[in-house]
Amino acid sequence: MHDMILLDLKSKDRDPLLKEMVAFVKKRNRISKEKDLFEKLLQRENLGSTAIGEGVAIPHCKIKGIKSPIVALALSKQGVNFHAIDKKPSHIFFLVVSSPDNPSLNLQILAAIAHLVRKGKALKKKILEADNIGVILDVIREEEDKLNE
Repeated sequence: MHDMILLDLKSKDRDPLLKEMVAFVKKRNRISKEKDLFEKLLQRENLGSTAIGEGVAIPHCKIKGIKSPIVALALSKQGVNFHAIDKKPSHIFFLVVSSPDNPSLNLQILAAIAHLVRKGKALKKKILEADNIGVILDVIREEEDKLNE
């Protein structure tokens, strides 16, 4: 997970941000075709925004040829208009890409992220204040542990 965190997204709009995240995942050798993934993410966003409010978005899609799910976390200090329900900019992006062959696993991952984000009281604030990847991972683990108590 350590190499799947992007600390400072440069994009200021939804589509360039999705492209930036796709390029990041490609650089990590997790996908082979950037265009396919970008188009699938865009199709999903056009059905309805994956921004769940309070500064968080969970762009996701299913794509063929993926052996295990891809989860990446990216942060935008300035925030991006991701068409959230609460009309506020999104700062924290959990990208989830999974295989269409395992839809239940995809739902489990999305549900776990949504649960963590909603129940982890200080999670969003602490993630945005973190200045390195190690701190972010510690914050996520800490909040997960609190939920599992």
